[in-house]
Amino acid sequence: MSDATRTVDSPTVVLVHGAFADASSWNGVIERLQAKGVVVTAPANPLRGIGSDSAYIAGVFEQTPGPVVAVGHSYGGAVISNAAAQAKNVVGLVFVAAFAPEEGEILGEAEAGSKDSVLMSALVPLHYPAGGGGEPAVEFAIDRAKFHDAFAADLPAEQAAVMAATQRPVAELAFSESSGAPAWKDRPSWAVVATGDKAAGADVIRSMAERAGATITEVEGSHVIMVSQPKAVTDVILEAVGSSAPEGTSWSEAIFEVYVAE
Repeated sequence: MSDATRTVDSPTVVLVHGAFADASSWNGVIERLQAKGVVVTAPANPLRGIGSDSAYIAGVFEQTPGPVVAVGHSYGGAVISNAAAQAKNVVGLVFVAAFAPEEGEILGEAEAGSKDSVLMSALVPLHYPAGGGGEPAVEFAIDRAKFHDAFAADLPAEQAAVMAATQRPVAELAFSESSGAPAWKDRPSWAVVATGDKAAGADVIRSMAERAGATITEVEGSHVIMVSQPKAVTDVILEAVGSSAPEGTSWSEAIFEVYVAE
């Protein structure tokens, strides 16, 4: 489906990256979605805290014409769920190895309860200037020596080393702020659970996806499943795109025509 044949009701897929990553982590997924004629955008997630990050991403959603299928990885899952509650054009949510918190839940506390995650022991505290001339604020990065094992164990060591060098630290507020009202309570949701996820923790991600009533697909791989298994992640996103369509719309039929023909 080309841009020329795209209708006003066609969905845009908005891909929101998580902590210790950037939008390039979606490259393999973006290539596959664009090959299907799906319009995609992958904004930069500020990684400064759930409240401010969600407000920023809500603005991205609201400025996107037509319906949106929001896709979040890791911490980005919490961001899209909070942001979509403020943006009524979001018609579906996809959580990719991603948190789907309940209202009032704190990600740091949820993460601490994981038996699968080793992330907390791999973090290095850093500081950045706070607004108003106050004390420096705290952010975290992953120790480069532990990055491969904790974050991207199914990728070649050389590729993981590049990701470790380009990682974006996340503010401590991202894991200490309470989450707001979740959009998964009134929007259809899908989830990709990476069975070897040692960062967010496969157990925590699976539990949150089940609580959200998401359609769950389990895929063997690490926390960065969209990098190591982009086709599997793309397939779930395409399912969400089609299933979120109002009955009888032309874009749903067009998307599934190319999807089934693959």
